[in-house]
Amino acid sequence: MRMEETRLQKYIAMSGVASRRKAEEIIRAGRVTVDGQLVTDPAVKVTPGNIVEVDGKKIEPEGRKVYIMLHKPVGYITAVSDQFSRPTVMDLVKGVRERVYPVGRLDYDTSGLLLMTNDGDFANRIMHPRYEKEKTYVAEIKGFPDRRDIEAFSAGLKIEDYITKPAKIRIIKRKKSSTIVEITIHEGRNRQVRKMCEAIGHPVINLKRTAIGPLKLGDLPEGQWRFLKKKEIKKLDGGI
Repeated sequence: MRMEETRLQKYIAMSGVASRRKAEEIIRAGRVTVDGQLVTDPAVKVTPGNIVEVDGKKIEPEGRKVYIMLHKPVGYITAVSDQFSRPTVMDLVKGVRERVYPVGRLDYDTSGLLLMTNDGDFANRIMHPRYEKEKTYVAEIKGFPDRRDIEAFSAGLKIEDYITKPAKIRIIKRKKSSTIVEITIHEGRNRQVRKMCEAIGHPVINLKRTAIGPLKLGDLPEGQWRFLKKKEIKKLDGGI
């Protein structure tokens, strides 16, 4: 009987090392061996009988799938490790036996809702642009945006070499020299919310992600985490 074959990229994701997209980067960077041989092609097939190592450590697919919601504070890197020894989100989820990793990212200076898992397929469905999961943020921005700024958000803004998809910005409260707004986007490009606010002339003072799709951060304390409930996973993964 032939043993089941799995693409190396998927095998790494199933092992709780990284999402499929990140796994491809890891493979192409020359960090993976199969039975002692360096492999740089993500499409190579492996079986349970092969010995797969990442950075010299043997990996195997996780048995139990884990889904975590973390309230990330400012000052933590959204990564499994950091070359400059800065604190990472992994420092906040100690006690989880499974090897989990962040789904997407939040900037060092952004707080809020971050998902973590060892389910590569789930991570891919949450992050992949074609699924267009809404991401909601609350931001304090300098100055007072007007109707033209709001319309510009809705129409799409030119950021560097691309135009953003239509987004929403809603004024929550005006302060002495700044405004609290709620921003909803469908993309997840690097520092996108900050760049969009700069594009309309209202730079971000502080930024917090409050929701991903139907999943809300709620009253989870900063720096704390919890497992997602089955109904939350189903709702978040619904329609895919």
